[in-house]
Amino acid sequence: MSLPVIAIVGRPNVGKSTLFNRLLGRREAIVHDMPGVTRDRHVADGEWAGKAFTLIDTGGFVPESKDDMEVAIREQSRLAIAQADHIVFVVDVQTGITRHDEAIADELRKAAKKVTVCVNKVDDNNKLVDTHVFIRLGLGEPYGLSAGLGFRIGDFLDLITEDTGNREVIEDERLKLAVVGRPNVGKSSFVNAILGEDRQIVSPVSGTTRDSIDTVLKYYSQEIVLIDTAGLRKKAKVTESVEFFSNVRTQRAMERSDVVILLVDAQEGLLDQDMRIIVESVKLGRGLVLCVNKWDLLEKDNKTYKTFEDDIYRKLGTNAFIPILFISALTKQRIYKVIDLAKQVQADRGRKIPTSKLNDFFLPIIQKTPPPAVQAKEIRIKYVTQVSINPPVIAFFTNHSKLIPDSYKRFMDRSFREHFGFDGVPVRFVFKEKNKKQDK
Repeated sequence: MSLPVIAIVGRPNVGKSTLFNRLLGRREAIVHDMPGVTRDRHVADGEWAGKAFTLIDTGGFVPESKDDMEVAIREQSRLAIAQADHIVFVVDVQTGITRHDEAIADELRKAAKKVTVCVNKVDDNNKLVDTHVFIRLGLGEPYGLSAGLGFRIGDFLDLITEDTGNREVIEDERLKLAVVGRPNVGKSSFVNAILGEDRQIVSPVSGTTRDSIDTVLKYYSQEIVLIDTAGLRKKAKVTESVEFFSNVRTQRAMERSDVVILLVDAQEGLLDQDMRIIVESVKLGRGLVLCVNKWDLLEKDNKTYKTFEDDIYRKLGTNAFIPILFISALTKQRIYKVIDLAKQVQADRGRKIPTSKLNDFFLPIIQKTPPPAVQAKEIRIKYVTQVSINPPVIAFFTNHSKLIPDSYKRFMDRSFREHFGFDGVPVRFVFKEKNKKQDK
């Protein structure tokens, strides 16, 4: 059963993201005193007194603006309202009712949804009397609180979850794909193309998506969660605190994904920033699919594909197990192959190879090409088994675990992948000591 959806809406800089974080009890949204920091929707699941819910934060809603970005934000807010079961309309006690508040209230009345007017920045009981003016919005009794200080937050959570039944929070087992890459490589365009609708704001302005957004894709009756993220920048170039938090948010999105879809600009190739994403994804044990986007913009001959692919694999080095797809989000060229490949990568992350098969494969190779002696000590590998999945971990039991050369570990990895596959999956090889006394 899906969780009830609560959407937070309001004009810019009334404290929506601060309230979003306060209601969740953790930092999920970027909070900054600069108006318009939340440019897109972001979503998180929360729980209060055993009642679970999904919370949506939205960009600042400016009803009459003709600015292209604010028009796009307004449409995102309307989409969030359409999806919501309960709408929290945030206003500011310090400014009173503005013409934008009145226009938003008109929109909400048309939506015919349950609405709670949340009067923010009420720091103490003395200011509660100032909330009554917001009754004029015609959306019921306003509720005063302070998202920044946490004043009256508990009672507010009681209010907005009163119609929510007690639900057991079940671990989300859906495939989660983090769409990552440098700014302006087409991440949001890719997500929109996959979904077939404009669920993310797409703009030629670099860095438009500043936070990560979860969107559910129905793919052949399977639900897949797409996490669109802020573009990762070199840390030295992060001059705004907002950009810093975006980088942190992208890191967290990668941490909670199963497979990372790394988009690279075909006109720029694989850069150092991309390699940092790859290294971090491997370190986290996440699956990886590398997509070269904007392939339609390149002038090509019969050697372009092979030359480009060879250059990427040369740069990948020991991470050359990552599959590469050449795509175009604009023309939708091969975009669904990305999903199919990500599903296969995730299946391999959870794949368990029987111990007998591992030993039947590895022991003859080890006998033919044993590890070189180190410090005049003969190294013997006696037994191989897989000890875990997601990511797969293969354990080799040996008499001198600390003396195995890195070159031999790479040889084991190459041999393993040539036989068993596991494209896009970081497979970890560990060496443990067994019967050490007998091998001295």
